[in-house]
Amino acid sequence: MTVASWPINREYRDPSLTLRATMELSRLRAFVTVVQCGSFTRAAERLRTQKAQVSRQVSELEAELGVRLLERTTRALRLTEIGREIHERATGILAAIEDTERVAQSVRGEPQGLLRVTMPLEFGLLAGFDWVRALLARHPALSIEVDSSSRIVDLVHEGFDLAIRVGPLPDSRLAARRLGELQYGLHASPAYLARAGIPATPADLVAGDWIAFAPGGRPAPLRLHGPGDAVEILDTAPRLRVDSRYAQRDAAVAGLGVAEILIAIARGDIAAGRLVPVLPDWRRPPVSVHAVFPSARFLTPKVRAFIGHAIDHFPA
Repeated sequence: MTVASWPINREYRDPSLTLRATMELSRLRAFVTVVQCGSFTRAAERLRTQKAQVSRQVSELEAELGVRLLERTTRALRLTEIGREIHERATGILAAIEDTERVAQSVRGEPQGLLRVTMPLEFGLLAGFDWVRALLARHPALSIEVDSSSRIVDLVHEGFDLAIRVGPLPDSRLAARRLGELQYGLHASPAYLARAGIPATPADLVAGDWIAFAPGGRPAPLRLHGPGDAVEILDTAPRLRVDSRYAQRDAAVAGLGVAEILIAIARGDIAAGRLVPVLPDWRRPPVSVHAVFPSARFLTPKVRAFIGHAIDHFPA
């Protein structure tokens, strides 16, 4: 008689069946995580266990099913044909279990368990890491894992609960909630302005020293919106190109030129007199920031708590 057909009722429960079901789920979870991570080592890190334990669980699953799921080489892992089918089914099983847990959590209401979040590193430095620290202090049953790489993470297949995305959102089946918007302004140090002069029009920026935010070394044209719906598009010749908004701010403070800096980053330097706003009536349109998550159908308390805190404490 299989686990599924065993008659479990209030009068009799076989604890070995619960143990067996738990062991089988752990094997499925280990297998799916190995496929998501691409290696046993990274899967063990995500599952917070030992590499040998993950390898043993996958081997036990293969032995139980009587098929080879993964082709292992010294350099890579590859799903077998039957492994691809089993992975698809296992992912569906685990997703159904997570949906059940979300329903239960929504009843309990208290944020708990592991929240996996991905966000750009610089947004983490600006606000995201402060949000994480505040949530951990407020909710003792909650733990958080943050991925701060610049790549676009596949939330569903890589098992993330939430992503912070800066800028326009592509069409997607993912759900999203707008958290706020980032404002930019032109700034320079008093020393630079005393030496080079204060720009009176956007065109004056071309003749001065420009500090460009240029990920990959490719600065985009500067598009500024001004009074009366005026628009200026300038092709600047940067004296300095950087791929960090914080490095851009530091260069401006050092007197190397004019830079388009996040106002939330520049505010402290303005108050201290290290930076001065330039052409305050000219700036780019605000940039929206969204929280993106797999589904709005079962929004768990931990995701809801993160989103609510982010909206309430979005940087001005």
